[in-house]
Amino acid sequence: MQHIRPTLALFQRSSIGLLIGIALSSTAQAQSLIEMYDMAKGYDAAYQSAKSQFQANLAKADQGKANLLPTAGLSGGATLTSMEITTNPATTTTDRGFTTQTAGVNLTQPLYRPANLATYRQSQKALDAAQAALIQAEQDLIVRTSQAYFDVLGAQDSLTFVKAQKTAVAEQLASAKRNFEVGTATITDTREAQARYDLVIAQEIAADNDLRVKKVALELLVGKTGIAPFNIKNQSVLPPVPEGSMDTWVSNSEQLHPGIQQARTNLDVAKLETEKAEAGHKPTVDLTLGYNVQRNLNGTSTVNLGNTSNQIIAVSTGISANLPLFAGFATQNRIRETVALEEKARTDLEGVQRQVALATRTAYLGLQSGLGQVKALEAAESSSQAALDANQLGYKVGVRINIDVLNSQSQLYQTKRDLAKARYDVLVGQLKLRQANGSLKADDLQAVNALLAK
Repeated sequence: MQHIRPTLALFQRSSIGLLIGIALSSTAQAQSLIEMYDMAKGYDAAYQSAKSQFQANLAKADQGKANLLPTAGLSGGATLTSMEITTNPATTTTDRGFTTQTAGVNLTQPLYRPANLATYRQSQKALDAAQAALIQAEQDLIVRTSQAYFDVLGAQDSLTFVKAQKTAVAEQLASAKRNFEVGTATITDTREAQARYDLVIAQEIAADNDLRVKKVALELLVGKTGIAPFNIKNQSVLPPVPEGSMDTWVSNSEQLHPGIQQARTNLDVAKLETEKAEAGHKPTVDLTLGYNVQRNLNGTSTVNLGNTSNQIIAVSTGISANLPLFAGFATQNRIRETVALEEKARTDLEGVQRQVALATRTAYLGLQSGLGQVKALEAAESSSQAALDANQLGYKVGVRINIDVLNSQSQLYQTKRDLAKARYDVLVGQLKLRQANGSLKADDLQAVNALLAK
């Protein structure tokens, strides 16, 4: 565990401290990481798309039940028939017409349809896959929001450090000019300081542009302008590597990672598709119920009732069965297709498992390396500060030249920028490790958010 040093302690000159004070004062209306995430969750297009897809699969899962439930229909109709009857040998022609009215209710209940049952089970598996996809989208949003949040903080630090370096170089340039005027230094010192000052000006422009770009990216993510993240608290403690060995994290990913869950569900769906194909050889059995009424006005084609009518009511109950015999080898070829797709899904699952294991190991090692870099950069910061102090003293007594001081200043501020970035990378790395093995939740932002100065 490494301590984050007070921001004001990064610099010793009062002018530098003033710059940082101005930078920190801009966070009066800042938002926390959790607030940023809540805004992004309600605005981000990728997450909203995954959420809508989950709702669609939820409705589709209910549709799968329809093939197992009875179907009922109401039918009705009316037919007007006109007949011309000719009798021989008298050759008598008679015109006659009649009307037939029908109405009925018919119901069919599947009793044995293995393909329908497999379709229903597939719809439930698809719902599980959609839920895993939604979880994966949420984890991705957590990491993207955190990365964008700390990118802005890192860009702010870089700009602050560049401005502080510009102030220091400007003082060194003024000192070189004074020494040249009194004859204690050459024009080379002045020109070196001027060149370094011009370089820092260019770096300041680049840092300011980078900050603007990072802010725009964060604003587009959360859907709000004029936002500003909180800075890290003074004396905050970076969290260590989470408990558990690297192999333990990889092992847990087998059950936790939504990508693996999706691939495993896709394999189950592919197996059910094979069952549906095999059902093409199996019989189907349905229960049928019917209540039908036929009313004949003025008779029928065989009976002449004159101006009277009759009514026929038919109530039917039955079981219908169907056994496929031959379908042009379509069923056999469909089975071959689904078996191949099942093997593909199994291979895809193995590929996802390997990718998740690699990503988890990479994230774990990256977090360990990041904490080591923070420790090394903290030591380098102290050493660079000591080197700068020594070079400034040596320049005053004439044993060091101006370029030595400028190089020491450049090294110090570069180290400070690298240290600030390394700290932010560690915080994001904590979340990326949990994302890599699939255990990341929104509650994990609480620990990171607690390090922010609210």
